[in-house]
Amino acid sequence: MRTLKKIIFIALAAMLVPFIGTAQGEKNQAYYVHEDQVKPSKIHDYDMVSKDFVEACKKHNLQEMSWQVASTDTGRYFNISPIENMAELDKNVMAPLAEKMGEDAFRNLFKRYNECYDKHGDYIIYLNKELTYMPEGISTTTEGQNYRKWHFLHVTPSNIQNLKGKLKELKALYTSKGSKEYYRIYHNGFGNLGDYYLAVISAVDAEDYAKKSKENEALLGEEGKKLFDEMFGYVLKYETETGQMHPNLAYTPSN
Repeated sequence: MRTLKKIIFIALAAMLVPFIGTAQGEKNQAYYVHEDQVKPSKIHDYDMVSKDFVEACKKHNLQEMSWQVASTDTGRYFNISPIENMAELDKNVMAPLAEKMGEDAFRNLFKRYNECYDKHGDYIIYLNKELTYMPEGISTTTEGQNYRKWHFLHVTPSNIQNLKGKLKELKALYTSKGSKEYYRIYHNGFGNLGDYYLAVISAVDAEDYAKKSKENEALLGEEGKKLFDEMFGYVLKYETETGQMHPNLAYTPSN
């Protein structure tokens, strides 16, 4: 989880506030992501300390911060917090929790976290509402659909606008066909190495995802196949991850 390295992250991020603020605009929602790459043998321990952390936050009513947790089948855990602007990263929101818990108990909690991974880090991503296809309303918490499929579309700087154009065409095609395969589009922000668009699809489980995907492919037909071929012509590298959301590890302050 978060360590003193966050201070360095905040200092560097502050220098980019004017650029990031402009990029976010009205169309995008920024998220601060802390990623822990958990060792396979430590998945259970990580889940246990995460539950203890959430309980401590609830007990002491931690304010000014909320998050969702997702994990991939490869052990990547994402702690995802919405932010309005980069200035929010200047706040030490954990200080009240450390004071109420006691410094020793607080440090011990994060010591347990640190034993679960060798690599972790922080970065910003943006939910692009213009490119997202959720005709019934955009939401990152899809009730009853905790299965996730992540599609990473890595792209060179010279092809970002070309790929974005094809993603706009894709949304228009899904809309015209009335597709039931909804997706959210994110793009990289500060702290990421390289540029990418990320399509996230929710489903009940792997079987439900496969069913939706097959039905959508048939619905889009040759027109869809042609558009996907054109889109992937601008993609540098394509990667996928599967995993799930963890509602029991999420936290929202009580009033």
